Amino acid sequence: MKGESNFSFIAPPKFDGDNYPVWAIRMETYMEAVDLWEAVEDDYEIPPLPTNPIVAQIKAQKEKKTRKAKACLFAASITDDF
Repeated sequence: MKGESNFSFIAPPKFDGDNYPVWAIRMETYMEAVDLWEAVEDDYEIPPLPTNPIVAQIKAQKEKKTRKAKACLFAASITDDF
């Protein structure tokens, strides 16, 4: 179909304000499945850019997993009850 992508995305579990421990386990499992959990761990570091980086290195630096992990956590913590 036109405009359709082959990329399959499973949405993170939504936190509805109840049963936080269960949601936290589901969220950790989700983030491990999409290879983002390591960015949440305390010892995760983004390596610095080398001297005179190429454009691809700069772009990769900006797209590191911490940004993706933060966005994922933010999206999962929002409820529709505002």
